[in-house]
Amino acid sequence: MPAPKRPGAIRKNKKGPLVGTGGHGRKALEGRGPTPKAEDRPYHKAHKMKKAAERRQPQGGRTRGKVQEDLVTGRNSVVEALRADIPAKALYAASRIDVDDRVREILQICAERGITILEASKSELDRLTSDAVHQGVALQVPAYEYEDAVETARRLMTQWEKRHIRRPPLLVALDGITDPRNLGAIIRSASAFSGNAVIVPERRSVGVTASAWKTSAGAAARVPVAKAANLNRALEELKGMGYFVVGLDGDGDVQLPGLELATEPLVIVVGAEGKGLSRLVTENCDQVVSIPIDSAMESLNASMAVGITLYEVSRRRAGS
Repeated sequence: MPAPKRPGAIRKNKKGPLVGTGGHGRKALEGRGPTPKAEDRPYHKAHKMKKAAERRQPQGGRTRGKVQEDLVTGRNSVVEALRADIPAKALYAASRIDVDDRVREILQICAERGITILEASKSELDRLTSDAVHQGVALQVPAYEYEDAVETARRLMTQWEKRHIRRPPLLVALDGITDPRNLGAIIRSASAFSGNAVIVPERRSVGVTASAWKTSAGAAARVPVAKAANLNRALEELKGMGYFVVGLDGDGDVQLPGLELATEPLVIVVGAEGKGLSRLVTENCDQVVSIPIDSAMESLNASMAVGITLYEVSRRRAGS
């Protein structure tokens, strides 16, 4: 007589081996694997930001003679760059940005030109811009395309001779300046006082970087920056075209209020603070001009010296 079944007891019947499923059941339990990272999901904003960052990186190592793609930051700088129709690739905008007239114009221009707009958190923007003051917007731009210094000077001289421009050409050349903020401030002063172009040497010199863009407050979109393979040779060629070269130095033989060459086609050359103008550049100058300052102050910052000089040149030309 079989034993009575007890409540809750589990009876196991001993049977032989069954035909397997080939592992289908185990595969079903495994599912699709771990969830991919946000940056690996094609439709996630983190993926778009990753791809945009990769596009900013140089391909195949360092490029020769060019500044890598960069980010223009700050609302004024971004809107000026867009107004100048710079071929921007993408706009990074803060997810909770305080919208003002500049932001509206930035978004409108990007929409009209089909520029990709990528939403980013403040921490992401801080990282992308290396903690620059971005005001919630950063514009990815290609490498700056420099004009040739000699060709730019020749074009401006021809335009003046044909009366296509009202005033004689006014250029600013940088000798040994490596701080991009100085370059940006000089570009801004040139724009304010009718300067036509800024010249930088090919080697051992500052270039148009995001920091220069930022400091120029967008003026880099209006005043071209030209490169000279050799600054001294370029100055010699410019003098042959009819330009006068004026160097700025604290020990100059002419004080700024006595700058009679202000109404002529002019190249103002400024050196780095402390080092000043190099010997060869000084020899190429028609005049070396000093700015009268208080005796307690040893020297002026390069961009300040250029700004003061450009103002004096502009004042003299207005009165001529």
